[in-house]
Amino acid sequence: MTYVLEGHEHRVSDVNEGFECDACNRSYGGGYSCGECKFTVHKKCVFVFKIQERIDHPSHDGHCLEFLTTGAPDNTDPKCHLCGKNTKRLLYHCSDCKVNLDIDCIIDSLCSRSDLSMEWHDHPLLMVDLKASLLSCDFCHGTSKHGYCCPRCRLVIHEGCVSVFESPEITHPSHVRHPLKLIAGGAPDYTDRSCHICGDTTGNLLYHCDICKFSLDMDCAIEGPPPVALSNMKVHKHTLTLMPKLISFVCDACGTKGDRSPYICVQCDFMIFHQKCARLPRVIHVNHHDHRVSFKYPLGLGEWRCGVCWEEIDWSYGAYICSICPRYAIHSLCATRRDVWDGKELDGVPEKVEYIEPFKRNEDNTITHFAHQHNLMSLGKGGEESSLCGGCVCPIGSCTFYKCSELDCNFILHETCANLRKKKRHFLSPQPLTLCLQSYPLSDSCEACHQVFYRGFTYSTYLRKQLDVLCSSITVPFIHGSHDHHLLYLKQRFGDVKTCQGCDMDEKEVVIGCMKCDYFLDFRCATLSLTVTLPRYDDHPLTLCYGDEKASGKYWCDICERETNPKTWFYTCKDCGVTLHIFCVVGDIRYAKDGKSMGYYTATLLSNNSSSRPLCHNCHCRCPGPFILRVIKWSYSEKGEEKKFFCSYYCFTISGYDGSKDSKIKLRCPPWTSGHQIQLIE
Repeated sequence: MTYVLEGHEHRVSDVNEGFECDACNRSYGGGYSCGECKFTVHKKCVFVFKIQERIDHPSHDGHCLEFLTTGAPDNTDPKCHLCGKNTKRLLYHCSDCKVNLDIDCIIDSLCSRSDLSMEWHDHPLLMVDLKASLLSCDFCHGTSKHGYCCPRCRLVIHEGCVSVFESPEITHPSHVRHPLKLIAGGAPDYTDRSCHICGDTTGNLLYHCDICKFSLDMDCAIEGPPPVALSNMKVHKHTLTLMPKLISFVCDACGTKGDRSPYICVQCDFMIFHQKCARLPRVIHVNHHDHRVSFKYPLGLGEWRCGVCWEEIDWSYGAYICSICPRYAIHSLCATRRDVWDGKELDGVPEKVEYIEPFKRNEDNTITHFAHQHNLMSLGKGGEESSLCGGCVCPIGSCTFYKCSELDCNFILHETCANLRKKKRHFLSPQPLTLCLQSYPLSDSCEACHQVFYRGFTYSTYLRKQLDVLCSSITVPFIHGSHDHHLLYLKQRFGDVKTCQGCDMDEKEVVIGCMKCDYFLDFRCATLSLTVTLPRYDDHPLTLCYGDEKASGKYWCDICERETNPKTWFYTCKDCGVTLHIFCVVGDIRYAKDGKSMGYYTATLLSNNSSSRPLCHNCHCRCPGPFILRVIKWSYSEKGEEKKFFCSYYCFTISGYDGSKDSKIKLRCPPWTSGHQIQLIE
């Protein structure tokens, strides 16, 4: 995300901790970065000096100094005219006298206009409007009302929060040997910037003991001390006692390293990493496994691998195991992740049978399936190429299938689709998935691959998270022919981006990959068919090619007649030697049935197999894809029906004809509409 910074000509972007600010030379907190000018600045530093965008300084009478973020002008001496040091990107400047003053020299002038002085703070404070600045109070973290700001150490505090700190010292149960002093300049350099109880960053305001080098953040100091003892736990039968001290250890419950304030059991030599490990549940359901798992300490002799991250588990520490599958185990912290566990403790809860038969067998050798109102009978293998399965909406091919027993009903179902589980667990959803029949017009896309739904089976949760049949069939570790190692589901943090090896597109949400090799696939590429038959183009089967690293020269798609990128995946015919875009072969509607209506208008999906290709109403290209959309709409200007054609669901959506021009469904731009690589839009 980018922002406009007043006084600066370029847009700036957010940066996290770990940079040196060009105003205060410190490296705490978040800020802004300008890629053009190569400077970074804390958000608080920007605001502190925007308090006075123009300032009168005692050393420069007669003219105002203006705050700049672009560095000293070219026609001036870059050194500060007061202290002689080189100025940085942030400075104050007089355009009339060509005078530059750095930030440090301005601070004294700002502090001389102090609105408040506190016993516990060495510097004077200025009153500011926190609501307008969107700065948060270092004590209560709120952003409303007026408050005070320290130009020197960047302390921000609400006007109402000042009274909380009438006493500069407190005695805290977590550190009873010495009183803790309130300091507002951040943790001293001789200790780390983390709270010695909870491990979070202390920030500017904290309580500190300089004798023991002990720091306490405001949450732990004001909201109350952690309990001295923990009892009635699920993971240990004895009471645990808090040891409020910096100490290196390994948590017996989760196997991770800790560095402060463990809870210990003297009787068992048992030590855990804070309260979260003491409150681990005993029995839970995870989305990576069909059966319940329960906590066990120690795990027990043997070689164990975690069923979530696939890393080795040290058998001498605690983990979750399955009583039915003897070699299945999960790290404690992996099992209780929010994207793995639904948060329900199942200790003492009777186990329910989650497997539900999708159909009932009848005495006349037919089946009654939940997805169809008539009985189905088995007809063995083989079917017409045009016959599509009612579940996966794919050709029947040479697979065994069921057909409706009613003569006037042509419903067909693959045997494998008929046997799909009615309920299942999948690593993409903490909640169980339920198999549903999508029988209404198109309105959603798969959460994993972003492909559009059109009829057929889907797996969904009560939160309306939907996965198509292919994506829900992927299990981890996932073996794919494009890579030598197994691929795992990677939980991406906010702002993380992974580039898919198959299409060279960035994916911000769902990927599987190999971290060791920095190899990632999005779900659309991971679920592509290895072979495809395209009767409208050629009788030969098309094979998925994982890029041609030795390619030289240009490759052209024989369908859209535009250039292909040989470094990314494409379909090829081994007999003819042609190359085809993935999009041109499979389109952007994964489960499509010819002749069906969809969308809010009368839009009909048609196979693009005629001798002449219609012109797309949106991109004005001749429709080369496997399907076209025909929209019939009443036209008042023409006083009759108006027909529009669209080459893809992408063009259909962005034109607004589906009634959802502002839809958040992610779509891929067809290669023939741009001439560039395919892009995701929201």
